[in-house]
Amino acid sequence: MTQQNTITHKTLWHLAGPMILANISIPMLGMVDTAVIGHLEFAHYLGGVAIGGLIFNFLFWGFSFLRMATTGLTAQAQGGNDHKLSLKILQHSLLLAIIIAAVILILQSPISQLAFYLIDSSERVANAARIYFDIRIWSTPAILINYVILGWLIGKGETKQVLFLVLTVTISNMVLDLIFVNCFAMDVDGVALASVIAEYFGLAVALTILTHHRVGLNIFIQDHHTHLHKQNWFQLHGNIFIRTLCLIFCIAFFTAQGAKQGEIVLAANAILVNFIVLVAFVLDGFANAVEVITGQAIGQKNKYRLKQGLVLSVIWSFAIACLFSLSYLLFGSHLINLLTTIPEVISIANDYLIWLIILPIVSVWSYLFDGLFIGATRSVEMRNTMLFSTLFCFLPAWYLLQPLGNHGLWLALLIFLAARGISQSFYLTKILQLK
Repeated sequence: MTQQNTITHKTLWHLAGPMILANISIPMLGMVDTAVIGHLEFAHYLGGVAIGGLIFNFLFWGFSFLRMATTGLTAQAQGGNDHKLSLKILQHSLLLAIIIAAVILILQSPISQLAFYLIDSSERVANAARIYFDIRIWSTPAILINYVILGWLIGKGETKQVLFLVLTVTISNMVLDLIFVNCFAMDVDGVALASVIAEYFGLAVALTILTHHRVGLNIFIQDHHTHLHKQNWFQLHGNIFIRTLCLIFCIAFFTAQGAKQGEIVLAANAILVNFIVLVAFVLDGFANAVEVITGQAIGQKNKYRLKQGLVLSVIWSFAIACLFSLSYLLFGSHLINLLTTIPEVISIANDYLIWLIILPIVSVWSYLFDGLFIGATRSVEMRNTMLFSTLFCFLPAWYLLQPLGNHGLWLALLIFLAARGISQSFYLTKILQLK
């Protein structure tokens, strides 16, 4: 991206547009998984994919700091025209991703035992989820390395290449889903195997993209003679890791509490969460744009560019959030029918559709401010606001609202998302003043 002094609507969409398309493909894949399994005869298959996906949300989303930290640091290096520093950031992040992936594969058995001990579900759902886990775990190296490469490309403003990479993984995964389940009569195992193959296909594409940036395997042995403050680097990753664990804990807790209310409620919540995730990933396109704009503006020490980018992002993000709420209000029931044909699940999902309508306009602020914090590498503030929202808002709200059943669970989630946006807003002035 050219380092111009002003941010226009065109500039913002040049960054956000490809990221929205890339991001939207990820929940679309989840919806295809849900639709493929949801049209099988039994609800426990859908519950098994939901539980299996929950476990990998902990594993993979938990290490999404590899993407976030790499993006913020790379964007700031890009803003300062320091190519050697951006390569050093890529080098360190790739090595960290490989080490983490190796540890996860070595410890896969105790990870599996702990996960299924903590998650309370029926025996049929647990058995299906175990099948999913045992296959999907082997995609770990590809996913974590792709996180780093995606973060590096986003930080450099190469959002079209990010779009190509993400679509490669998503489309191949969708096609393999349909082939394995509909043609080969597989169920949960087919969905998991499709994900593994698609992730490694994506890794091959990601490494090819790096060669176009003149980055090869020799990056692991090159000394770029550039200083990277390792203490701050590890603190950045560690704080974002804690922040992300809190987020995934809340999602996991939400899913687990739904599971305690029976297979039908679990399946209905899984249907609705797909649409919540869709909102999050679309709005994250603007957050990704803010990451790049913020990082580069800080690298340039340009307050005006930073403020302008945030203001335009607020306008567009809120408009899109309102559009989602309106769409769910008008077409929510029809969308539910697309994902499952099980009458009991459809009925229960419609009972809780109201929360799907409210959530976009409440959650939009936390997504957008995340982008600002990542671009500014304000990891301490990200960690603290998430801990506050989890420990002092979400959990107390759930405890007090238990008499409302599943409605209380959804309201607690809404309170958590609102608390995140409100607590993050207290830091805006300092960040915008580059303090």
